[in-house]
Amino acid sequence: MRLLQALLAVSALVLAAHAHPVSTSLVSVPLQPVPKRGSSLLPSTVVHQQHLNRALRRLDHFTRSTSPTTDDQLLHNLARRAAALPPHLHERYYLPSLDYLSRLAVQNANQSGSNASQNFAVNGKDTEAGEATHSDGVTPAKKPTFKNTLGLDIQAQDIGYLSQVQIGTPKRDFRLLMDSGSADLWIGAEDCQPSNLDAEQENCGPHLLLGPNSSSTFHDTQTSWQIEYGTGSVSGTIVTDTISIAGLKLTNHTFGVAHHESDEFIPDYIPFDGLLGLAKRMISRQKVPTLLDALVSTGDIKHPIISYHIPRLADGKSNNYGELTFGALNPAKYDPKTLVSVTNVSPLGFWEASLQDVIVNGKKLGWTNRTAIFDTGTTLLIGPPADVNALHANIPSAVYHNDTNYWTLPCVTPKGSKPPTMALKIGGRTFPIDSRDLLFMPIDDAHPDGDCLSGISAGMPGGPNEWLVGDVFLKNVYMSTNEETNKISFANLKK
Repeated sequence: MRLLQALLAVSALVLAAHAHPVSTSLVSVPLQPVPKRGSSLLPSTVVHQQHLNRALRRLDHFTRSTSPTTDDQLLHNLARRAAALPPHLHERYYLPSLDYLSRLAVQNANQSGSNASQNFAVNGKDTEAGEATHSDGVTPAKKPTFKNTLGLDIQAQDIGYLSQVQIGTPKRDFRLLMDSGSADLWIGAEDCQPSNLDAEQENCGPHLLLGPNSSSTFHDTQTSWQIEYGTGSVSGTIVTDTISIAGLKLTNHTFGVAHHESDEFIPDYIPFDGLLGLAKRMISRQKVPTLLDALVSTGDIKHPIISYHIPRLADGKSNNYGELTFGALNPAKYDPKTLVSVTNVSPLGFWEASLQDVIVNGKKLGWTNRTAIFDTGTTLLIGPPADVNALHANIPSAVYHNDTNYWTLPCVTPKGSKPPTMALKIGGRTFPIDSRDLLFMPIDDAHPDGDCLSGISAGMPGGPNEWLVGDVFLKNVYMSTNEETNKISFANLKK
């Protein structure tokens, strides 16, 4: 009970300090401390619920829900997970310092969560990333060779994707979080301060900042803007400056600087300086052309296309070939024989398409009336409870935990057995999911050969037939979005 009491007390403090009504302006981005090698800040079941909570908040935003998930509901989800922990895990994760736990909750609660203990064996393969990452928990991408392309660095264990963008005169390298769930570009201003008056530090951390002292081409329009994320907020002014990105240059590009940032953005462990939103302009809080809009209007690219190869840390420390391409698809990344294009059915600025079926262990589930929102900023695959239960029912080794509402799968496939298989049918083609991606993390990191939390979780996206499809699936395909045709394309990755 001590862990539950601590989580309840601290979560109540955090929610009271940062609570705000959920509105259509809310989006959510993956923020959490980069884990130390071999560390585990919270029990894996609680971390899993953090990912799920964050996905639910993103869904509220994507669907413009009229009855969004409340802070009390999210807190209840976490409390239920904590209460269900076996006694030996209560003792292992008990944190007696309320002050420390308060900071921990600010860092973790309702964010994309920490894959802190995700250094476990999956089907005999060690996915521990200690040597693959730099000291800041970021695994750099290979330098792209295709035009108009950024490498996607991996934050921690596949919980965020970052790229280098050059801004100002002289130009400096800013590390930005790439987010398909928002549409604004911002970085910290030179006078950036915490928005919380009780913050432990007086500035916005050791991040690169922008202003007239560092850039001779910087101009502040003095027009205010602000955005509230599901787990943080920033406010500032609209500015113009020179931006170079993926070999393309924009002069006097309009974007935002943050004069105030909430606690979620400023700590030392946050490895990025700002955020680049890649969704459509209609959801921009700055109400200015997006970077993609600007690249098209200047003629730097012909078509408003963004293409993604989402990397997987488990593929190896020297195999991060993740990338993001503006204006085209990189033919070296995908199998053209498998390319399909489907119509975006979302009128709200995001990317959603018909999901024609789900295949589990070779069995077609016969779902012909589902849709899926595709979001690079969501870790899990979230579906309606009835669908998620039916899906797992077709995996003989899957176990449902009624007290905490999650499913588990064996972390290691028993000898003589085959790992579970799953695929999504989109545009008439079936796209398989790597069995490694179906495993989130072990229930108990001291027993990595035991049960793992499933990467597929239940939620109620926009209705009984709507899914939120995150990196569990997207790491397995090449995805491209085209605002001109309002189409989403998928293809198998080239081997």
